[in-house]
Amino acid sequence: MPSVELSAGPIDYEDTGGPGPVLVLLHGPPMDGRLWRRAMPHLGGFRVIRPTLPLGGHRQPMHADADLSQLGMAAILGDFIDALDLHDVTLVLNDWGGGQFLINAGRTDRIARMALVACEAFDNYPPKAARPLGALAKVPPLFTAALQTFRFHRVRQADFGYGGMSVDKDYHLYDDLLLGWFAPALTDRAIRRDFMKFARGAPSKRELLELAEAQQKFTKPVLVVWADQDTMMPAEHGPRLAAHYPDARLETVENSSTLVPIDQPELLAGLLRSFVG
Repeated sequence: MPSVELSAGPIDYEDTGGPGPVLVLLHGPPMDGRLWRRAMPHLGGFRVIRPTLPLGGHRQPMHADADLSQLGMAAILGDFIDALDLHDVTLVLNDWGGGQFLINAGRTDRIARMALVACEAFDNYPPKAARPLGALAKVPPLFTAALQTFRFHRVRQADFGYGGMSVDKDYHLYDDLLLGWFAPALTDRAIRRDFMKFARGAPSKRELLELAEAQQKFTKPVLVVWADQDTMMPAEHGPRLAAHYPDARLETVENSSTLVPIDQPELLAGLLRSFVG
């Protein structure tokens, strides 16, 4: 897997190459680009780039002084897009919604459009179910102890947590994905340090709402894809986002929870294809 060295540290990524329209597909914590592997067969003709952001599922630790807060992570994403010299990017967010903070930083020149797929928005950073982990991240021994519980299948698949983020219980590889996503933070102290920095790095609710208000200056096309059985992202945030951005439309996906690329990969790929046009 190729890697690019940024000021914050190395970022691994996958790139299909080719001259087609550029899709940058993102993920949530502590995931990686494998989130999108069921959708990949339906995205032929695109240049698809899947970076592994340092959200806890990354394999190479960031520099010790790296800013891994929500705003810092958005800066890393912007630096990644700059480093690969990407243009006319369709930025696709799922679960983690922090890519929207690029708007606040004035770093959207390379972005042609955004797809917000069942992701964090407004003051929902992090979602309610993840907030205890953010609180524990302020006390590293407690965070480490809590993380160890994800070695157990029952914890990984709990309906109030990661188990509830997909409705496709027949997808037997999903638990293998969870194991792989948590493994770096479970086994590498430096990765765990990065994960904790991100987990405790959310702005206050007041600041989040101020940031969201400023994001309305993004006038390029926005596709909002919301899942009808989402356990993490409030149902009202889909229509609210579609009304929030000046040029946005809403698509509601049935029989899906937060991880739409797992639950409805072909349908989602079709929506992205239509959106890019």
